[in-house]
Amino acid sequence: MRLTFIGKDPESNPTGSPTVYRTDRGSWVVQGWVVTDADALAEMNIPEGESCVEIPDRMLQFFGQGDRGVDNG
Repeated sequence: MRLTFIGKDPESNPTGSPTVYRTDRGSWVVQGWVVTDADALAEMNIPEGESCVEIPDRMLQFFGQGDRGVDNG
């Protein structure tokens, strides 16, 4: 999988997250805060081998930028 950096949370510190990446497989990779809220996790049916992360609304601006110049196979 090849990752293309799309954007980092403008309010994060230089080593923080969240960060959005586009893949060459037509998907997104999001670095974010691990969801640990037991009630929220109980509402989801997360299969083995999957996880979820939380990102703030201010990161949505980066999702429309991912297809520029990326070969999705």
